[in-house]
Order: sequence, then structure tokens, then C-alpha cells
Amino acid sequence: MRIGLAADHGGFALKQAIAECVRSAGHELTDFGAAAYDPDDDFPDFVIPLARAVAAGEIDRGIAVCGSGVGASICANKVAGVRAALVHDHYSAHQGVEHDDMNVLCLGARVIGDHVAQDLVEAFLTARYSGAERHRRRMAKIAALEV
Repeated sequence: MRIGLAADHGGFALKQAIAECVRSAGHELTDFGAAAYDPDDDFPDFVIPLARAVAAGEIDRGIAVCGSGVGASICANKVAGVRAALVHDHYSAHQGVEHDDMNVLCLGARVIGDHVAQDLVEAFLTARYSGAERHRRRMAKIAALEV
């Protein structure tokens, strides 16, 4: 699967651990930055290009990391076609994909550690959208808001 990864200074260290997790699982990884730690950078500079790539189908799923994960989630959801969620538990990491076709996982580096993040990323990447009628119906109602 083609995976995109983005983080600001708040998520920079965790991004490194996530990148290794994604690569070792055999996925193709596109790094949207930050390329170096800069305490003055801004998450939209990295999350928006990631979200646009997901929406355009250039990558299959995205992972966005900032300090809390909140800013990354708000930012990613401004791009039509993106269904991003801030997730800090295993159930939501896979259920968000299975029921809600989540395509961007947002994490808070100051909230969770490397091992939890790796578990969430694995759950997110192995989950598949169910395509059940009730889920398609709900997703169509959400998509209708984007026009």
C-alpha cells in the first residue's frame, strides 16, 4: 500500500518510529516532512500536502502527527475527500477504516508513545472498509457535504 506520513516539530521524533514501522510492514512510504526538526514549523505546511495526495489518490492512506494530533486532524479534514480522525486507541484505529472509510490517521506524539503509535498504525493499515450498505449510506451523506 502507498502510505504518506507528515509531522511538524511536535510529531517529528514519533514520525521516525512510524516510518520504520510502515517500511518494515512492506508498504511504500512517501514522507511529506518535516525533513528536520524545526521548533518554528507549522503542521499545515506538511499535513495539507499529505491530505491533498490522499484525496487525489496519489497515496492510499495518510498518517499525520503533531503534538496533540488535534491540529493535524482539523487541518486534514479541510481537504475534500479526506476522512481523518484523531485516534489514540486500538479499536478506533481499525474501526474508523472498517465503518467510516477513514483514510488519514492522526496521532498526538505528546499523548502516546512509540509502541502505542506502532500498534495504532498497524491496526489502521491492516483494516479494510467493510462496504456494508449502512456504511456506504453514511459515507454518501458525508460526501454530500463536500460539494
